[in-house]
Parts: sequence; structure tokens; C-alpha cells
Amino acid sequence: MDSAARHTSLAERIIRGLGQFLASIIYRVKAHGVEQLPKGGFLLLPNHLTWVDAVILQLACPRPIRFVVFADIYNLRWLNPIFRAVGALPISPRKAKDAVKLAVEAIQAGEIVCIFPEGELSRSGMLLRLKRGYELIARQAEAEVVPVWLDQLWGSVFSFKGGKYFFKWPRQFPYPVTVAFGTPLKAEEADIATVRSRFLELGEFCYQHRPMLRGHLGEACLRGLKKHQFDVAVIDGFDQSKLTRGSLLAVAITLSRYIRRECSRHRVAIVLPPGKAGLVVNLAVLLADKVPVNLNFTAGRAAIEASMAIAEIKHCITAHAVTKRLADFPWPEHTLMLDEILPPMKRDIALWRAAVCVTPAWVLARALCIPREGDHAEAFLLFTSGSSGAPKGVALTHRNLLGNVAQFALMLEFERGESVLGSLPFFHSFGATVTILFPMMEPVTVVTYPNPLEIAKLAGLIERYKISLVVTTPTFLRGYMRKAEPKQLASLKLLVTGAEKLPADLQKSFEEQFGMKVLQGYGLTETSPVVAFNLPEVKAPNANDPVQPSSRDGSIGKLAPGIAARICDPNTDEPLSLHATGMLWLKGANIFDGYLDDPKRTAEVLKDGWFKTGDLARFDEDGFCFIEGRLSRFSKIGGEMVPHETVESRIVEAFDLAKESERTCAITAIPDEAKGEALVLLTTHEIDTGDLRKKLSDAGLPNLWIPKIVKRVDAVPVLGTGKLDIQRCKELAAQA
Repeated sequence: MDSAARHTSLAERIIRGLGQFLASIIYRVKAHGVEQLPKGGFLLLPNHLTWVDAVILQLACPRPIRFVVFADIYNLRWLNPIFRAVGALPISPRKAKDAVKLAVEAIQAGEIVCIFPEGELSRSGMLLRLKRGYELIARQAEAEVVPVWLDQLWGSVFSFKGGKYFFKWPRQFPYPVTVAFGTPLKAEEADIATVRSRFLELGEFCYQHRPMLRGHLGEACLRGLKKHQFDVAVIDGFDQSKLTRGSLLAVAITLSRYIRRECSRHRVAIVLPPGKAGLVVNLAVLLADKVPVNLNFTAGRAAIEASMAIAEIKHCITAHAVTKRLADFPWPEHTLMLDEILPPMKRDIALWRAAVCVTPAWVLARALCIPREGDHAEAFLLFTSGSSGAPKGVALTHRNLLGNVAQFALMLEFERGESVLGSLPFFHSFGATVTILFPMMEPVTVVTYPNPLEIAKLAGLIERYKISLVVTTPTFLRGYMRKAEPKQLASLKLLVTGAEKLPADLQKSFEEQFGMKVLQGYGLTETSPVVAFNLPEVKAPNANDPVQPSSRDGSIGKLAPGIAARICDPNTDEPLSLHATGMLWLKGANIFDGYLDDPKRTAEVLKDGWFKTGDLARFDEDGFCFIEGRLSRFSKIGGEMVPHETVESRIVEAFDLAKESERTCAITAIPDEAKGEALVLLTTHEIDTGDLRKKLSDAGLPNLWIPKIVKRVDAVPVLGTGKLDIQRCKELAAQA
């Protein structure tokens, strides 16, 4: 028996040594948290992205690991000798108790036992539902549980990225991988909500260590455009003109040199609608190592002046056509007209176009004096929409935007040459990141149009250019229902709404009319902006494979890679279970560093790198996040929190308003001496208060939730971004 044991031990050492040697040639594994691993036996819980996760874990861990393996795989003829030699533990539904017993005995004998709690490989790169089997092992063994995160493996040859395993070229060689071991949890603490929370935090930690986050946004755009320089970068839907990626870069380089000479200040305002001119100017300002400030020209004069004062704007770039339309705009003294600047530059643009063709990207970057690192330096300045008050300057860093574009790209399955509709204004955070930066850094085309309200034109562009992605708002979505035909939207792979909660009745009506699912997403200016969105379902490689849901009605989807979340008590900020409803806090590379020159308001929302979103949320067991409402859209009436959006949706149902092309109602509140606040309904319809009370009571709504006052309005106030103008709604309610 001793001889057999020694022989098995020798075979295990040989196989492990050979496997680690081969893997170390292919992978460069950097491990964090090894020093906090328990000395004795414990249960190791990793995420599961590839067929080689076990090999990577063993490279990172200084001690041998015994892996729990599904019996069907364990018994494969060519793998079984290896599994037996390394002491793997087979598990099957028929003999689950035996496997649990073996795992418990191994842990109690001082060994590390590893089980993949998702129970299957992820086919989307997202964390799946955690199975509860590990809890039984941990509690029976009275063992500590150590979550561990494997980062950067999604997209490798052994992952399902691109809809297939194995048959793709490696992106890098050797391939970098980060492994982070978490703080050990006691068995009784390691419930699925806590383990998921730790996974998210470890994923965020690993993502923050990605070297690309230290880069400069200007150089990242330069490299992205040069890589496929003869592909079309932008199609201007207003005049149907096109620019290739190389030409866009050449024009921007030429303009950037002019901006360096003429604009002494660090920030440069830009007042241009979505179009190739706006893309060129934003890129030129970045290449000049200055900060683009896309001003909200749809805001009132006072708000624009306040924004310009906060940003200390002295320089502005626009065009004559824009100045004619914006007669009341407070233009700074040094305002440059793009249509005057560019024509004399034709010769220089041609020379730079030739240089782009033959010069390596790193040489171009150094010639243009673009810093090697941007990291936490300010890269873009945006202003919050002001939907609930005065706008705040959100200084997004190079790290924020590089991180968020990469997060967004990781979630999508876009191929080279696919296109994005760019109709959201560039002062809108989605417009800036998704339609300026994403198409420059990734090999996709942006089709621009200056007005998001001209739905018929937008639908025509989607059809003509076979656009794949549209990001819009529920307000604009209603316009598509009225002015677009189903065949015009047939090319869309992804139709995402953000800025506001997507009403369920609107989602259902749209799907019935177009035969297409609208997917809800979530983002904030302070988060650069993408936090989460639902995705189309990923097809399984085999018909018998279990379904891995990528979307869930009513949710905002799963968090983007590298973002951690906490649910906290809204009053005390004490952490709650992820499955409870409370204030949503976020942490990640995409989270801003603070409001510009406003430490007081920054301190209100940022604590130790965690950002207080102002939204109440919860997570389900599959990791889908549900926004229950914005705290500013709740009223405290008689001690009870009343959600405005819920009341609005019940009114839409009760009065059959779902198919209206415009927003028909909004709930706000006014002070009330007896109950604290009183709800006010603003509506474009004639609704009798008695009829309203009866219908909502019949629908089961509590009396406290039924509006006391109904005010007829010509239109429900919305901002230029399509978001509800909460401040203006309050002003109208005060007149009621």
C-alpha cells in the first residue's frame, strides 16, 4: 500500500510539474493574496471561464489543489489517468453524497479542495448563478472558504468568446492572467450572496491592475484608428459623407497642432452636434493633450454659463451653422470656427495622411507629444443633466474612459465593420463614450445624425447602413413606435435603452410591434457611463447544454466586467445582502474621482473608492440587477416611501396609455403639512381625480400612493437627453 501511495505521489508530481511547465510557457500568471491562504485544509471557489482554469489556478497556488470534477469528464478515457494521478474528486448527481464525503475528508486532512460553484463554463464571460453544493461541503468540513478570481481569460483560445472554443488566434503570447485570492470566509458566512459580492470585488481588484488603464486616451484612439486605417470610421447621416479611419486621424492630428498653438488653457469647449466634425474636434483636443468639454447647448443660458464658469472655459470650437441656430448662447471671447480653420489645412492633412500610412503608431504618438500615461489625469469633462438640480462638473479620467470602453467592448460580440448609431448628443455621457470613443478604439463604424428627435431619418439610416447597435432612451423609443417600420430595424443586434427605467408596458408594446426585444441598460455620467445592460441570449454549442440567461425582463442586466457592487441601508450606509433592496454603491476603474472643484458634493457620494449612485436596487441569484427607483423619485408620505415610477406605470396601465408616442404622465410631489408630501400627477390627458382614485384603488394601489392633485400640461418636461426634467416637474407641481 505504501509503495502504491509513493508511486501515485510521484506520478502526481510529474504530471503537475509537466503541466505547470507547459502552462508557464503559454501564460504569464500574476497572483495576489497568496499570503492570506489558510495553512490547513480549505475550500477554494473560483469563477469558471475556460477549459484551463484548473491549470491556471495550480500555477498561481503554491500548494497542490484537488479539483472536484464532473464524473462524465472525469471518466473520459484520455483524461481519466491524469485526473486519478492528481487526485481529482469525481462528482455526479447520482452519487453526490459520496463526492461530498470525499471532499470533506480531503479538507479535514489538510488539503485544498476546489469546486467551481457555477457548475459550468460561462458562455458570455459573465458570472453565472452560484450552485449551493459548496455550502454543504464547507459546513460539513467546518472549513474556511476562499473565493478566487481568474482575470483576463475571457477571450483566450480556451474560452467561448466569439461563440466557439479553441478555433481562434490568441490575442497575446505569452498570455497575461491575473489571479486574486480573497480573504477567507467562515463556512457559515459563505452564503451565495456574500460569495458573489466577494467575486465582484476581486474582479474589480484584478481589473484595476490591467496595464492598459494607465494609458492615454489620445494614444489609445490613435492606435485604434491606425490599426484598420482604410475602413470607414464615420458616416455622416446628414450629408452621407464618409471618412476612413486613417483620414479621420490625419484631420484630427492636423487640427490638434493648431489647438496646441491657439488654445493656451487646458480645457477646450466644443459646441457641435453629432457628426464627423464633432468626432474630429473631440479627437483633436485629446491628441493635443487637452480636455474636451462638450457643452449642453439645449440647456438654458444660466446653466450653460454656470458650466462654463465651473470649467473655466476661455476657448471654444464650433461652426457658423451652429452659431446661427444658437442665438442666445453665451459664446466665450475666443471662439474658433471649424469651417474657417480647416480649409487652409488641406495640404497639411494630406501630408499627415501619408505619414499615418507609413509611420508606426508609437512613433506618431511620440511625434505628437502625447504623454505615455494618462491614468488618473482628467480626460473629458461632462456635466450632469441637471434633471434634479444645478449641473455638476464630472471630470472623467483617462483610466475611467479606457476602462469603460474596454468593459463595454468585452460584453459585446461585435465584428469588424459593424456599425453604431450616433445620434445622442456628445454632451450626453453615452454619446461621448459609446459614439465617440468606442468606434475609435474598436474596429466599428459610427453613423451620426445631429438630431435624436428625427426618428424617421434615424430609422432610414438604420436600414440603409445595416446598423447593429442603437442606444436610446424610453422617450425616444416611443418615437420609433410611431414613425419607424419593422423592416427598417431588422439589422439591429442590440437595441438598448438607458437614462430612465424602461416601462414594462412600453417594452411589451415595442416587442409586439417590431418583433424585437428592447434591452434595458444602466449608466450614469459619474460611471463613464456604462454600468450594466442586458444582452441577447448566447447560443449554446450543443442543444442539450443548460441555458445561461443573458437578459431578464425588468432588470438592467448584469454588471460589466470589473465593477463591484454593494447594497447598503439608505439611512445608515451599513452593508446588506446583495439580494436585499437598498442603496446601490459601485466601485470600479470607470468610477469618476470626483466633481470638479466641489469637495463637499464629492464627499457625499464617494467613500473609499465606492460611489453612492442614489438608486435603490437589488440583485437576484443569477446576478441580474433590478433598479427599484431613484431615491430622488421617492416621496416620504406618512412615514412610507412611495416610488414615483411605480405609480406612473400603474396610471399608464389603468388608462391604457402604453402606445402613446410621447410621454403622457409624470409623478412629482409638493410639501404637505399633514403627511410630509403630497403626490401630484402631471399629464397631457384630461384625467378626473375621482376616476383616477377609483381605477388605482381597483388596481390594488394603497391610498397613500394615489395622487391627490392632477395637473394638465401641454407636454411632460424632458431634457435634451430624453430624461425626465425633475426640477421643471416640481416647478409645475408647485403651480397646481
